[in-house]
Amino acid sequence: MIEVNADMWSYLEKAVIAITTGGAVSRSGRCTMPRGCAAQARERFPGLDQQLGQLILAHGNHVYCLDHGLVSFPVEATPYEVPSLALIEQSCDELVTLADEKGWRQVVVPRPGCGGGGLSWGDVRPIIERYFDDRFIIISL
Repeated sequence: MIEVNADMWSYLEKAVIAITTGGAVSRSGRCTMPRGCAAQARERFPGLDQQLGQLILAHGNHVYCLDHGLVSFPVEATPYEVPSLALIEQSCDELVTLADEKGWRQVVVPRPGCGGGGLSWGDVRPIIERYFDDRFIIISL
């Protein structure tokens, strides 16, 4: 994995961008994306919350290909709990599998669970570095 200090949105249309998400879905079928890069993605791409919400309702809280060159990266079940290291590890495994299947050359991932989620990068980094190779760019801004 490669760590950079950059705006993840500067990679739009150049790489696949992972957005850290939760598994909560509203009564209207929309994934709640209240903060961080998930909220930014929801604002940039109307309907993204509906697309992800329907996938979660149908298949559970997993990594999914989304429109606009995005991919979900679950870190928590709901925005009211601390992100789960076990779920982050599951998401790493699923993302690597998907990247292999799709032949992705570059995947941008924010530090999962470390922004609004409140996890320490020192706790998360050892988990993701076991999975991510040099195709994965970790954004620290």
